[in-house]
Amino acid sequence: MIKDTDVVIVGIGAAGLFCALHFPEDTKILMITKDTVDKSDSFLAQGGICMLRNEEDYEQYFEDTMKAGHYENNKESVEIMIKSSQKIVSELMGYGVEFEKDGRGFMFTREGGHSQPRILFHKDITGREITSTLLDNAIKRKNIEILEYTSMLDIICSKDNKCCGIVVRGSDGTISAVRALYTVFACGGLGGLYKHSTNFRHITGDALAIAYKHNIEVEHVDYIQIHPTTLYSEKPGRRFLISESVRGEGAVLLNKDKKRFCNELNPRDIVTNDIKKQMEKDNMPYVWLSMENIPEDEIRAHFPNILEQCLKEGYDPVRECIPVVPAQHYFMGGIKVNSDSMSSMPHLYAVGETSCNGVHGKNRLASNSLLESMVFAERAAEAVHKEMLSGTQERLSDGCFLQMAQLGAYNDIEALEEEYKQRVLSEIEKERKKYE
Repeated sequence: MIKDTDVVIVGIGAAGLFCALHFPEDTKILMITKDTVDKSDSFLAQGGICMLRNEEDYEQYFEDTMKAGHYENNKESVEIMIKSSQKIVSELMGYGVEFEKDGRGFMFTREGGHSQPRILFHKDITGREITSTLLDNAIKRKNIEILEYTSMLDIICSKDNKCCGIVVRGSDGTISAVRALYTVFACGGLGGLYKHSTNFRHITGDALAIAYKHNIEVEHVDYIQIHPTTLYSEKPGRRFLISESVRGEGAVLLNKDKKRFCNELNPRDIVTNDIKKQMEKDNMPYVWLSMENIPEDEIRAHFPNILEQCLKEGYDPVRECIPVVPAQHYFMGGIKVNSDSMSSMPHLYAVGETSCNGVHGKNRLASNSLLESMVFAERAAEAVHKEMLSGTQERLSDGCFLQMAQLGAYNDIEALEEEYKQRVLSEIEKERKKYE
């Protein structure tokens, strides 16, 4: 009925795993995920992870991030992210992550919105390389327990409005309570709410709905990024992303007459709008993407996963154009947090796409997501550990804890899940209407 831990982390993507790995090994960590351990959106990231190349690049990297975000970014957060990037990459390599190199060192690629190449990558499966490596390290830690097919239904709050755990539904359908000194939301975005999205379908913004339910501060829920290029398909389910680095390496967008119609290296929201206008003008459900400017050996070496998926769909990007269409991709808003990822509720933190620390502003710069998620996940772990060292935390008695958990209130899970989805969608629409 009650499971005890020091820290419970909801989500098992790059942010959640990086956070877990930055606690001392005498800290008891419980991680839960709604699906299997390899079904987080972090596994899907293709392009790469940004890194400040040298001090001369700082001002331009800062400006690129701010410009992409329409200058609505939190400057302090942007500075923290950029200045932490080399340290994060070094730590990732320490865990065993491999980035592409040549005889002179790292190889860098470029994506839309970047003034120069500053993106490290591993083929076109950088997210999988990073996240699977972090997962392997977490599995080896005796202090980290991972539960698959386990969903968070709610948080449990004390009388003085501190988060003291969560209500979960286990893989066998049992409803139980997790008693934790600290809770970290690392639940990802909300793509599962949309018909066309690059996200896994089970990622539906549950943490946001729970935040609204408990009056936890939320910010910019209408800041939803559309990725310009996903492989067009009539099939149901998640849309396959065609990485922005393909355009960074020379691919161009063409209209129905195979004529180029935009600057492919503009920020994502601008390219998305250009594509939508062109589709309307052409009366077509997609535009064409041509990789003819990229050497065949580079396509096969740098983009093997994209090549494989296109071939499965009946297209050979080495020899022909492929149809692409914009789809929901990323969420810049979320649970409002400070620079240590602390939410407005004591003992509750949020990291990764679930959180909003202001780094991305209104539109995320390509390949800042993996970096941002790990920079602020590490800061969350450090802040929580510092608080734990103060020794002021108290565990509630079983009776008091279960009384607050009210497990009997979670009998109709399907109705609760639908309620959560509709709450998030209605809040997004409400926020949008403020600016009409």
